[in-house]
Amino acid sequence: MARVAFVLLPVACAACVSGQGAKVPEDKALIGPDGEKTSMTITAEKEVSQPSTSTYNCADGSMMTIRNLGSSIRVMGPDEEEELPAAPANQRSRYGKGVDAVVLDGREALVVKGRHPPLTCTR
Repeated sequence: MARVAFVLLPVACAACVSGQGAKVPEDKALIGPDGEKTSMTITAEKEVSQPSTSTYNCADGSMMTIRNLGSSIRVMGPDEEEELPAAPANQRSRYGKGVDAVVLDGREALVVKGRHPPLTCTR
């Protein structure tokens, strides 16, 4: 049993590493309690780039369009339009200015506007 823990610990820790340049091993041989070898595949989720323009349907029934400008996004709703810079500037998933923010995660966008509760939108 102790042998399994020593083999699984580095695999589990490697899956927790984040940031650029972090590498997760693709195949690891595991030793079971009876000494048999098994294999396991760890798949790291690849960062999916956002399309240049996307329309999102929000949980409150509204719709918005997000235009990805690279270091900023333009959020266009039915009655307003706002450009939000990347925050921090070196990444491409979190954008914000003042009390407004948008976090892009795959096909979802989490939108925070002022004193309103966060709103989840999907494309």
